[in-house]
Amino acid sequence: MNRIKELERIGYRFVGKNKHSAIKICEWTREAIRGKTRNDAQGASSRYCYKQKFYGIKSHKCIQMSPAVFSCTHNCLFCWRTAKFTGKWKGPADKPKEILDQAIAEQIKILQGFWGGKCDKQKLTEAMKPNQVAISLVGEPCLYPKLAELIDEIKSRDMTAFLVSNGTVPEMIKKLKKHQPTNMYITLAAPNEDLYKKTCKPIIKDGWKRIQESLAMLKDFERSVIRLTLAKGLNMINPEEYAELIEEAGPSFVEVKAFMPVGGSVERLPYEAMPRHNEIVDFSKVIEKSSKYRVKDEKSDSRVVLLAR
Repeated sequence: MNRIKELERIGYRFVGKNKHSAIKICEWTREAIRGKTRNDAQGASSRYCYKQKFYGIKSHKCIQMSPAVFSCTHNCLFCWRTAKFTGKWKGPADKPKEILDQAIAEQIKILQGFWGGKCDKQKLTEAMKPNQVAISLVGEPCLYPKLAELIDEIKSRDMTAFLVSNGTVPEMIKKLKKHQPTNMYITLAAPNEDLYKKTCKPIIKDGWKRIQESLAMLKDFERSVIRLTLAKGLNMINPEEYAELIEEAGPSFVEVKAFMPVGGSVERLPYEAMPRHNEIVDFSKVIEKSSKYRVKDEKSDSRVVLLAR
C-alpha cells in the first residue's frame, strides 16, 4: 500500500494535482455537529475544540488541513501522525486557490454523511460554509513554498487561518509577517536543546537555532501562540526554563497541553506518559509564577490551559 492510500484508509482526503495537500475531518468537528455534551469538573459542556472556547472559532465550521503532508523537519515522539517525513520540500507546488477550493469541496462532501444520522441540523447546515482553516493536520506547513499566498487566499474569503509550525523554517516565518495568519502558532517541544533533540528527533542539524530565530519574530504577529505539548517522562520538566523562553519570545498566548496517546504516538510513548489535567494545571501555575503570563482559561477534556499577559 503506498503512502497516499495508507492515509486515505484512515480518513485523509488528498487535494490538488500533486497530492501534497490533504484534509481530515477533526473529531471535534464531528462531535460539535453531533451536538454531543459531557460532564466534567467544569460542569456540563458541549463537545468542541478548545480553540473555540479560547479564540471564538466554530469547531463545526473548521477545516483541518495541511499543504505539506509528507514534509517535516521533525519526527516528534509525541506526534500522533503516522507519516514518514522527509526534511525538505520535494516536487512542484500546487496553487493555493486550487488547494483551498478542493479542500472546501472535500470537507462538504465528507460531511454529507451526517444528514442521515442524529446531529444538530443547524450546525450541519452552517458547516456547509466553513470559515476557519487549521493548517495543522500533518507535516511542517512552512515547507510549502506558497504558504504566504495560501494564507492570503484563506483570508480573502473572510475565513480565519490558524497556522501551526514547529519553528524550524524561520525564512517562511519572516515572510509571513507581511501576511499575518489569524493565529501564528509555534510548538515549543522542549525547554533546552538537549531535550529538544531527544523529543523531536530532528532531521536537520540546526533545528534548535532555527526555532530560536522563529520565536524571536513572534512579537511581529498580531496574534501569536506558543504551544507546549507535554509528555511525562519526556519533556514535562523544568517549567521555569520554558517560562524563560516564553517571556523572551513574548507571544500573545501560551497553551500548555497534554500529549495524547493516539495515532502513531502510541508506538513511541506509553499511555502513562499522558498527563492528567490537574498536572497540566500545576505545570501552568509554575510557568505563571516564573513569568508575566497568567492563567486565563482551561478545558479539561482537552487537558489544556491558556495563559496570557
